[in-house]
Amino acid sequence: MSTFLVVLIALAMAATVFFLVKGVVTFLKTTEADLRAGPDGPSVSSRQQNKMMSARIGFQAVAVLLVALLLLMSRHG
Repeated sequence: MSTFLVVLIALAMAATVFFLVKGVVTFLKTTEADLRAGPDGPSVSSRQQNKMMSARIGFQAVAVLLVALLLLMSRHG
């Protein structure tokens, strides 16, 4: 069971890094026009950055929870 958790932790960490890099790349592609909010609300670039940040935080939380579960299992097992 602990091997399975380690694999899940590695996958969650890889997904976290992937979405971090993807978010930074999206941020670097932001133009001055994107920074000016129009009457239509946030720009497409801003929405993409928010999606990448939300995904990164979600996978980061999953990784932390899995590490905590692995630590609890190793203490009691």
